[in-house]
Amino acid sequence: MCRSIKQLRYADHPADEAEIQAAALQFVRKVSGYRKPSRANQAAFEAAVQEISAAVERLLNEIQPGRNNSA
Repeated sequence: MCRSIKQLRYADHPADEAEIQAAALQFVRKVSGYRKPSRANQAAFEAAVQEISAAVERLLNEIQPGRNNSA
């Protein structure tokens, strides 16, 4: 679905906040169908980006490295 969202888990360096935020924004844009939401939808759009960013950050901090590091 979101082929333009890049992998954020790297062996040599962790993803930074800007990379996580950009991936979350791209995901919300794709799912919602809005590149830029209307004023009526702006708060919901921004809240979704923040929630997804937080979930991704938790995921990246909690997953254990494994044998298969491919996406």
